[in-house]
Amino acid sequence: MASGLAQAESAYADLRTLRDRYDVGSAAGMTTTAAGMRLTELARRHDDLRVAVLDRLSAIDSTALPSNDARALGVMRATISRDITPIGDTSATGVADARPHCTIDSASIAGARGGLDSLRRRIYDCYGWAQHHVMIGADTLDRLTVLGAIGRNADPAERRRLFFSLEPVWRSMNGDDGANSPYRRLIASEVESRGKNEAAEVERAGTSGIPADSLERWLYSILNAWRMASPDSLVEPWDWYYAAGEAARRLSPRIPADRLERLNAEVFISLGADVAALRVHYDLAQREGKTPVAYTTFGARARLRAGRWEAGEPWVFATYREGGLDNLAELLHETGHAVHIAAIHTRPAFADWPDSDPFTEALGDFAALDIAEPAWQQRWLGDSVPLAAGLRARYSGIVMDVAWALFEAHMLRDPAADPNQVWAGITRDYLRMRPHPEISWWAMRGQLIDSPGYMMNYAVGAIIIAAIRRRTVEQHGPFATGNPSWYGWVAPRLFRFGLERPARAVVEDFLGGPVSPQAILDDMSRMRK
Repeated sequence: MASGLAQAESAYADLRTLRDRYDVGSAAGMTTTAAGMRLTELARRHDDLRVAVLDRLSAIDSTALPSNDARALGVMRATISRDITPIGDTSATGVADARPHCTIDSASIAGARGGLDSLRRRIYDCYGWAQHHVMIGADTLDRLTVLGAIGRNADPAERRRLFFSLEPVWRSMNGDDGANSPYRRLIASEVESRGKNEAAEVERAGTSGIPADSLERWLYSILNAWRMASPDSLVEPWDWYYAAGEAARRLSPRIPADRLERLNAEVFISLGADVAALRVHYDLAQREGKTPVAYTTFGARARLRAGRWEAGEPWVFATYREGGLDNLAELLHETGHAVHIAAIHTRPAFADWPDSDPFTEALGDFAALDIAEPAWQQRWLGDSVPLAAGLRARYSGIVMDVAWALFEAHMLRDPAADPNQVWAGITRDYLRMRPHPEISWWAMRGQLIDSPGYMMNYAVGAIIIAAIRRRTVEQHGPFATGNPSWYGWVAPRLFRFGLERPARAVVEDFLGGPVSPQAILDDMSRMRK
């Protein structure tokens, strides 16, 4: 590597560390880092170093570099421009806990300069507030807690009451479902901004090896598999959640809130991934202004120094008021992301999430999906439900993600469509839910606002991880009840590359050929046995 590029890349790595620590500190509501540096000072150092790194990168002639170095230079230049933007004034560091102003004139906001981003931010803030302040009598709950309660409650009338308590969440995103509702204006602006470019979600699926002309057909095949394993009569949405919640009703009492994080760590230790040794950090407590979407990010990235890898610091952000099977499944998913990025061992230019969001989301579920297996339940919880009930719990979440992905695909093709009608049709025909086009109950996922099209990543990821899990069992052996060599085996084959290799090449090399939906369809067929 040319000395000029090596020095610039080292400075780039330092810049990424400053930005990672600032982003984590800000998200965690800190004013100072664990080392005692104020975030305002960290921001100043970041912005100063950013200017210096830009100068260094700009001075390098890419035509004189070997192809891999030239690619690294291009990645660094693009990342600074797109992701490592100046932080600027941080006098208002921290997230405001005041209720946002949510009487939104969507047309005016969208029509102003930078209107799409402004509208997206405004809706997301209102959604975040609403989903954290769901009123149930005198109690204030959050969306996930309410959905969990619906799955546990034996009284249909109470389930209906809980379901409709989420109406403020739906309205925060779609108002009265009129032509100028926040969501409908947002999706129209999103389509307009894309122009004739290929939809980003289709492009991302392609980078994981999913052919564009097969994408929706494969997703509908998953919904058909669910329909074939389900009773033919229509049920109310709130009763659907209850039917899918048998495993949670039986097993959640064995996962109290104070066991959630500990059990999560024990599961990964049994797979050879000690989250403490990997320096994974968790921010799971409720806090005003906290992001409503669970996510994992870099607090620092693994870095090679003097021939040895210095560990990074993945961070998991989520909010759990209670324990339970569903919250454990989500925490296992986020920890799956954490152990993935902890294993990224590559040069600083490529030390980032892989180039395919479906691949990234797939790997998050590598271990989490085993929560549906009776053998896993017996080992970790001392009790189990029948296989069909466990699989319905596994696939109820996946088919909902698939339904949301297809819903978004429809809206992004036809932004003038009525989203309530689109959602009612999909859930009626494939999930066997009684349609309710008079309400916007689809409007429950922050990703629909924060990143339109992102739900496709979860849907496609389900196809990819089913194939990867099957191949892992074939090549290395089962791991549902623990396998201490699992992490050491999968990390160099799937986790370590970051941006070093295209996701499609990593997946197809691991599978020994292209992705297909057969593994997930075969697994779903076990619900009918």
